[in-house]
Amino acid sequence: MKIVMAVIKPFKLDEVRDALTAIGVHGMTVTEVKGYGRQKGHTEIYRGTEYAVSFLPKLKVEVAVASNQVDKVIDAITGAAKTGQIGDGKIFVFSLDHAVRIRTGETDASAL
Repeated sequence: MKIVMAVIKPFKLDEVRDALTAIGVHGMTVTEVKGYGRQKGHTEIYRGTEYAVSFLPKLKVEVAVASNQVDKVIDAITGAAKTGQIGDGKIFVFSLDHAVRIRTGETDASAL
């Protein structure tokens, strides 16, 4: 089992959710986060004064999947979240040792 964590642009969430649902992934956790990568933020003008915005709003999407689904999940997220512009985000994959569904007590792959 693996956890696939993607940091994406906020307006791409619906497309990512639809792409994951289309390949059979039905659960995800979404967190509003702020950060920067190579784009290093940007400047905005508010009431005539320029402000540096160092941390940009992003969404962190986490999905727990079986190990054999990881490549399909990565392809789905990449295809749905890509704009071709700087700041599209990153995908990280972590090992998941154990999972338990609280309601039924199911464990590991059956809990996903």
